[in-house]
Amino acid sequence: MPAKAKKVTKDSIIAMFMDYVLEHEQFPKTVYKFCKENAFKESDFYLYFGSIETLKKGIWNVFYENTVNVIHKNAEYNGFTNRDKMLTFFYTFFEVLTLNRSYVLFVMEYSNSPLKNLEQLKGLRKNVKDFAKGLISDGNKEKNLKITKHNPQLFSEGAWLQTLFLLNFWKSDESASFEKTDVAIEKSVNTIFDVFDDTPLENILDFGKFLYKEKFA
Repeated sequence: MPAKAKKVTKDSIIAMFMDYVLEHEQFPKTVYKFCKENAFKESDFYLYFGSIETLKKGIWNVFYENTVNVIHKNAEYNGFTNRDKMLTFFYTFFEVLTLNRSYVLFVMEYSNSPLKNLEQLKGLRKNVKDFAKGLISDGNKEKNLKITKHNPQLFSEGAWLQTLFLLNFWKSDESASFEKTDVAIEKSVNTIFDVFDDTPLENILDFGKFLYKEKFA
């Protein structure tokens, strides 16, 4: 008598997938093979994900969702300045990534093509940009002069570039408790806000300088 297929959820599929990838040191070739090895119905996989690729993207979305859930549990968060909200977001996001570091490092290094790595981050990119736009839009409501208002689209692109910069930095960080990444987060967020407070928004070249100026070593 065949074994009864187990019940699965979105979270349990993600957990099984991450375990599979780390144990086999490769991605499953097909949804069928992945489901069979983990003893659940293929049809249940498709309740949550359309393919292996959408699952890979979905994991990054879950990292983001977990980050937002954690920061909103802080009763003081809503009273933070935009600068402190951005700092809190990045500190928490990289704490979430650190809990899953082995998987994140594997998927980032699996492909030698930066474009393929960016493909799996599409959902995360949208989420980070929306988060940053929300911060600036809320801040702009408190500004009376148009000239002092920040451009949400420009700021959100900057926040995404900052995410990629920090992700690459964290990937190579070998300091205890990833202390250097915390320093990089603080310096980069402060630089972003200093640039947006003191520099014309159209000057994107000035805005991007901090990304390559130093390694925060």
